Amino acid sequence: QVQVVESGGGLVQAGASLTLSCAASGRTVNIRAVGWFRQAPGKEREFLATIRWNDSSTTYGDAKKGRFTISRDSAKNTVYLKMDTLTPEDTAVYYCAASRIVSSRMHIYGRYYDYWGQGTQVTVSS
Repeated sequence: QVQVVESGGGLVQAGASLTLSCAASGRTVNIRAVGWFRQAPGKEREFLATIRWNDSSTTYGDAKKGRFTISRDSAKNTVYLKMDTLTPEDTAVYYCAASRIVSSRMHIYGRYYDYWGQGTQVTVSS
């Protein structure tokens, strides 16, 4: 079993930056990728970015690359999501999740992630 716990959310002003953390524990040897998703009220869950456990290669969702940066500290089993130039449209609950799926093409789909955190709220004020 794998556990993932998000942290770092909060209330920020538009234009600010924020870095979220996702700490993985348990049987981390089973992890093949860790991804970040978000869900705003009344909207579907949105894929943001993922990082592969074996080589730290990354994939970003549409329009996220450039403002969002995913990274990993392998020694700490922690994945980060740095978000720049935040706008009120970025307000959502942000989730990290761990996938056991080997195929990197599947890592952009939430249904291929096995372990989810409880989410952390990010609110951007105008």
